[in-house]
Amino acid sequence: MAKPAVSQVANATDEEKASVAQLIDNANAALRQFAGADQARVDEIVTAVAWSLYKPENARHLAELSVRDTGIGNVADKIIKNQRKTFGALRDLMRVRTVGVIENDTGHGVIKYGKPVGVVAAITPSTNPAATPVNKSMMALKGANAIVIAPSPAGWGSTNATVELMRGALEKVGAPADLVQILPQPVSRNMTRLLMEQADLIVATGSQNNVRAAYSSGTPAIGVGAGNVPVIIDSNADLTDAAQKICASKTFDNSTSCSSENSLIILDDRYDEAIAALKNAGGYRCSKAERELIHDRLWVDGNLNRDLIAKDADVFAAGVGLDESARHARFFMVEEEFDPQSPFADEKLSLVLTVYRARDFDHAVELVKNILEVQGKGHSCGIHTRNLDHPVRLAEEIDVVRVLVNQAHTFGNGGSFNNALNFTLSMGCGTWGGNSISENLNYKHFINTTHLVTTVAEDKPAEEALFGAYHARYGTD
Repeated sequence: MAKPAVSQVANATDEEKASVAQLIDNANAALRQFAGADQARVDEIVTAVAWSLYKPENARHLAELSVRDTGIGNVADKIIKNQRKTFGALRDLMRVRTVGVIENDTGHGVIKYGKPVGVVAAITPSTNPAATPVNKSMMALKGANAIVIAPSPAGWGSTNATVELMRGALEKVGAPADLVQILPQPVSRNMTRLLMEQADLIVATGSQNNVRAAYSSGTPAIGVGAGNVPVIIDSNADLTDAAQKICASKTFDNSTSCSSENSLIILDDRYDEAIAALKNAGGYRCSKAERELIHDRLWVDGNLNRDLIAKDADVFAAGVGLDESARHARFFMVEEEFDPQSPFADEKLSLVLTVYRARDFDHAVELVKNILEVQGKGHSCGIHTRNLDHPVRLAEEIDVVRVLVNQAHTFGNGGSFNNALNFTLSMGCGTWGGNSISENLNYKHFINTTHLVTTVAEDKPAEEALFGAYHARYGTD
């Protein structure tokens, strides 16, 4: 690819430039050694990297490091995330071809060959400092690429430990360790941007600032949009099932996932019953005064308070100043009338769930649209219902990539063993969310495709077949 003649990172130091250049050189040298690997060899390498995180003692160790380093989430759920996402991604990757002939459609005279994109720059967030780097590395390696991780500075320690395990796994199977590298500490904005300029592909997960920087770097880039998931509880929903799934999803890893429910929209005729079911599942119904406490302390100068986001429920309740009884809850419900200026309409990265009362289903759809206009357009929404027409309406009317039906959103949105979405930690949100992809990040985004095209029997319809209906209605003028 054509690289920028002059770097946009004008204030980078010589040391920063040399450090990134060395990583790129190392990656390209590793790619030369990797070149020509067949599918079996590629799959062996991907499996080795997957095992480096899935291995129970490693999954636990990295979960503990992640929580210690970032203060975000909880160890038990990060262990599950490390293993479940890795196992599911490996399942998906082992079922596809990515190198050599990947498709042979002789009937149409096309043979497709998969080829590497080159060096991948992977921007990863502090919310998943182990699972996301491994997920992206598996996909990159599946395409016979090299990858350099640019972690959040807060998560560098745990991400570096993850990278060291992946490098050890590569060496164990005789592959170049430099197929997977990490920016050295201290990670700076300059180094991340230099890496983005010099790589062949950027895959950015995390803050929207990082995503915008990736798109403006001059390098082909894939970014993800912001989450802010609204979920409807319909009039005929199984309330107990819905409440249990919402609780499990909302509380998983203390709501660090972009797929975590941020708002519930409950139909008026089941509102009180649904609130009762949510309370039985572990929800705490905040009073108006408690709503004000959360409002004043969860946001500081318009920004989320890092001392309260993604914290255990008892820590959050104590930090906000809620009543002692609230400290035994699992999540916190704040009831609102929709106001686009209210921070409760936005993503909260905490165990706070905004609850809206809808007059009818038309009003519920309107609320979903309004919430996504605040933030989260393109990402996803969900519904708990027995009426199969209502999810269809959401899919037809709402500008999101994913509509989940009767599912725990956090577990279903990024791939599940009981839905057809592929496993990923990076959700594309289409042009609605400012992204180039409108699906879950997957192996297809890490390969180039060469099409070998031969001639077939002529497929040229008659002029009448294509223009006949138009001419019959509008004439030939």
